[in-house]
Amino acid sequence: MSISITGLGIVSAIGMNLDENLNSLQNLRSGISTIELIDGLQENFLGGEIKLTNQELSLIAFGNNQQAVLPRSLLLSLIAAKQAWGENSINPKIKTAIIGATTVGGMDLAEKILEKDKRIRTLAHNPSGIITDYLADYFCLDEFRTTISTACSSTANAIILGSRMIKKGLTDRVLVGGGDALTKFTVHGFNSLRIYDIEFCKPFDNDRKGLNLGEAAAYIVLENDKSIKITKNKKIASILGWGNANDAYHQTASSPKGEGAQKAMQLALEEASLSSADIDYINAHGTATPNNDLSEGRAIEKLFGPKQLFSSTKAYTGHTLAAAGIVECIYSILSINNNTIFPTLNHNNLMPELKVKPVINIKEDITINTVLSNSFGFGGNNATIIIGR
Repeated sequence: MSISITGLGIVSAIGMNLDENLNSLQNLRSGISTIELIDGLQENFLGGEIKLTNQELSLIAFGNNQQAVLPRSLLLSLIAAKQAWGENSINPKIKTAIIGATTVGGMDLAEKILEKDKRIRTLAHNPSGIITDYLADYFCLDEFRTTISTACSSTANAIILGSRMIKKGLTDRVLVGGGDALTKFTVHGFNSLRIYDIEFCKPFDNDRKGLNLGEAAAYIVLENDKSIKITKNKKIASILGWGNANDAYHQTASSPKGEGAQKAMQLALEEASLSSADIDYINAHGTATPNNDLSEGRAIEKLFGPKQLFSSTKAYTGHTLAAAGIVECIYSILSINNNTIFPTLNHNNLMPELKVKPVINIKEDITINTVLSNSFGFGGNNATIIIGR
């Protein structure tokens, strides 16, 4: 059964729509800068911050600033979801689901509440599911809704669930994605783990010291053949395969041997009935942490060999946590549709442990039919998606 992608929507530090993101990628323009919109940070942190206030986001989402009291992650998600959903509408002949993902949820509002009321029960006002519930009501999607939160693999797992539901005939169409905003909690939390780089992150560089966080939201529309016959939507790309493997190596780190990552990629290849030679390019998770890049690099090398083309786009947007999987799925689609590999930024020194080398200069006019995209979360939750034409 064909699983087609027919709608794309994205907001990130490098653009407030698909065209702006593509332009930034093509011109190697990073959105990482000093975080300015969060009060109370302990020091100056670099991050992929969208330089718009909640009032300005509300104007984009609703045409007025009356909804600025909503969580920032929700405002970002609504903007991206509206782009992806486009002219779609509810049709009784099309079973439609919505699957969202987040790690932050309404944390930015919870932080403001806690500044006034230290009682922990106030956190219950902003649960993770608030974003999916709001979008489901906004688009009148009441057949199936759920929210996934598996750290940095969240939206990748949301894509996997949506694809599996279509394959099993449980639904015909899925609005799938998620979003995370920057908050004090996440910035200080990653800094406490000593994996937050005070300089610009350097994925797969021997001198990498850690990540820069970012904020983003992105959504895609998945459809089966039956749905497309009714909606007349044009196929943009296809989900070919997927895999998930939890190595459970450590609470916040992947196995240094890359066992979970390799397993997830192998499962995705098997689901897609492809071999490693069929993958033209890998959009790596590539967070620029010492652990991830070594673990993922070893897994790529073992499964695909030392000449595999791969890069990380984290140095453009920052690590957008739950949104990373869907953001990089869309960047993978842009690579396919533009026959371009967007290079790893800020790379100067190769990792001596690896023979495989990241792409560090833009590659254009290169035929790309199939892309594998990795998203790895805390606890060793490894998710892989394969996208094709």
